[in-house]
Amino acid sequence: MIRENDRVLLAGRKRKFFVRAGEGELSTDKGIIRLDELVGLCTGDKISTHMGFEFIVRVPRPTDFFSYAKRTGAPMLPKDIGMVIACTGMNKKDKVLDAGTGSGIAAIFFGGVAGSVVTCEKRPEFSEICAKNIADAGLENVEVIAGDVLDASGEFDVVHLDMQIGKEHVEHAYSLLKKGGYLATYTPFFEHTILVMDSAKPLFSEVVCHETIARELTRTERGTRPSTRVCHSGYITICRK
Repeated sequence: MIRENDRVLLAGRKRKFFVRAGEGELSTDKGIIRLDELVGLCTGDKISTHMGFEFIVRVPRPTDFFSYAKRTGAPMLPKDIGMVIACTGMNKKDKVLDAGTGSGIAAIFFGGVAGSVVTCEKRPEFSEICAKNIADAGLENVEVIAGDVLDASGEFDVVHLDMQIGKEHVEHAYSLLKKGGYLATYTPFFEHTILVMDSAKPLFSEVVCHETIARELTRTERGTRPSTRVCHSGYITICRK
């Protein structure tokens, strides 16, 4: 059930709106919706504008936060986040350290899978936005820290880095991991990826790098073909202690 101040996705035939239940109104080309009328509804319910046009009410999922939440920059794509989760075997027993939080999108995905997540963002203005997005996602198992991951302490099952990575970050991640745990890094360029792999090989028992490529299909009346959009997003390096 939707409570006051909860985030809600309103889905119409051609447009979607990411709103907050409670005070105020949403003005659309199809009419006005009173946001207080969302309180008490459930996902799948419908709400109408004053002109009688209906929108479907949805409780946002992590994919919706990727599409609609406030951003501090370009977040990792869901397919890349999914590879990190799959290749590390992330699960509800795990304690995860995430660094380079940005908008908090990866932390939101991780928070829905892992037992607990600590996410570090060095820039205070970014960590504030991240904390708001995570609060909007209703995740009480994700802690946001405004600070350098090199200052992090504790013991973790998975460490994930999406940031400018140096040798010192790989070494520190190794020191924080439980035996059998995983370091996962996202790097956009070969040079960054090679630095991670070369730094990790003397320390970790397994170091495997994946290039993440995916192509959507475009279907029109003329036929079906791969989308012309860029299919490469980056490199995921998985290192096991």
